[in-house]
Amino acid sequence: MSETPEKLRLDKWLWYARFFKTRSLAATIVGSGRVRVNGTVVAKRSVTISAGDVLTFSKDDHIRVIQIDACGTRRGPAPEAQALYTDLSPPEPRARDARSDNPGFDGKGRPSKRDRRMLDLSRARHLD
Repeated sequence: MSETPEKLRLDKWLWYARFFKTRSLAATIVGSGRVRVNGTVVAKRSVTISAGDVLTFSKDDHIRVIQIDACGTRRGPAPEAQALYTDLSPPEPRARDARSDNPGFDGKGRPSKRDRRMLDLSRARHLD
């Protein structure tokens, strides 16, 4: 009896796939017109989606492009949710480590007095 449905509401699927913490938050995002289904902007929460559709929406600070592989039947654990889609988004740029450009201190333990002076000098040069 646990057959997967062929079609599902968009807000419900976004919640099932764990892109949003609550279904009402997913419904708000869809209702505001910030989600595209197969390149078409949708503003109705009740839009039905099926396997093979491509969703485009912004999440945090980057654009997500998601291909739906399955509709799902419940909001399960994360591995089950990740099986519902394929992520087509370009990889996020890696955040540059703030310590990587500091001379003399590699982030292991407390810096010595000499390392601290070098760090202060390098910061003063960046401000000039």
